[in-house]
Amino acid sequence: MHPENRSTSIFNVAVIVASLGYFVDIYDLLLFTIVRVPSLRELGVPQNEIDTGVGLLLINVQMVGMLIGGVLWGIVGDKRGRLSVLFGSILLYSVANIANGFVHSTGGYLVWRFIAGLGLAGELGAGITLVSEILPKEKRGYGTMIVATVGVSGAVAANFIAKLVQDWRICYFIGGGLGLALLVLRISVMESTMFAALKQSTASRGNFLALFTSRERFMKYLKCLLLGTPTWFVVGILVAFSNKFAMEMGVRDAISPGDAIAFTYTGLVLGDFSTGFISQLWRSRRKVMILFLLLTAAFVFLYFRMHGADKWTFYAVCFGLGFSVGFWAIFVTIAAESFGTNLRATVATTVPNFARGLLPLISALFTALQARFSYLHSGAIVAAVCIGVSLITAYSIEETFGKDLDYVEEV
Repeated sequence: MHPENRSTSIFNVAVIVASLGYFVDIYDLLLFTIVRVPSLRELGVPQNEIDTGVGLLLINVQMVGMLIGGVLWGIVGDKRGRLSVLFGSILLYSVANIANGFVHSTGGYLVWRFIAGLGLAGELGAGITLVSEILPKEKRGYGTMIVATVGVSGAVAANFIAKLVQDWRICYFIGGGLGLALLVLRISVMESTMFAALKQSTASRGNFLALFTSRERFMKYLKCLLLGTPTWFVVGILVAFSNKFAMEMGVRDAISPGDAIAFTYTGLVLGDFSTGFISQLWRSRRKVMILFLLLTAAFVFLYFRMHGADKWTFYAVCFGLGFSVGFWAIFVTIAAESFGTNLRATVATTVPNFARGLLPLISALFTALQARFSYLHSGAIVAAVCIGVSLITAYSIEETFGKDLDYVEEV
């Protein structure tokens, strides 16, 4: 592979397009959380079903779509190319977004949230894979930092637009329109030269089962997956149920989960920028992961010490929590850098989706513990498990900074 085939600018069109694609991806993912209650209310779902029955089913259906989509898009990315995923995934979830704005029944909503989940699953992994392969190894951390930072800010935009527009159908149309507009930009993006060279070889590409046929390869894959556990514990448990935790701790003011999410994701934006930047300064992914996992432990400890606090102190800790788990860029970059070109898209696409998919297991553990412990103690125990597992993993994982990615896995 020749150096001249690579763009050396971290602001090249592939980085910009991958960043904007992930922005729209996160916009849609969080938009559903924001408009779930008003949309289901308008569709005639009883209040007691919005947070449990139908509401929970919609979340689970979307998650199933993302888990299936993670595998499918990963395989497509290694068999047909990174650009195939960048075009296909955004087209699918943009159409699904627009269709969500037209639904008039819970059945239709379920179908289109599943299809949206399928589409949403491919964006980040394909974008990180393409950027990692296009940029020189000394600069690719900056590229993936930009993708994650711009992308996660889509959550802040979704919260702002939902409050500004106050019509859940129009919010979905805006997301779909942004995605379709981005397809025009993607026409100018070139395929990775590493993948182009791979297509000329006889190496097996996109063999998902190959991740499980070698103990060494499986353990490496499992470690990549476990690194992301604390992010979804923080977002899916501590922040999603922040109103309940606040009541249990006697926080003086009522806490809005929507506002807690907004503060957390603002922290995430800065965290993703910081982890990417520091990893370049330190020339290490592993050390940054360990630092931010220790920060996560510190902010989780502060979170459980919010007894009698006011709401702004509580939201400030939510911001700190978001900052501390803002290692999503590093997490997916480590996954992409840990495997050969013939399995890279499969790994980088499945790992973040499977990490999200651990949330139901984390939730089940949290619920089961409440049979013997208090609500707060159950949360603290789950926090210790999630952060502890990730810290052990971060200590034992290989350093991937500056690793040459132009190789294939023998499968």
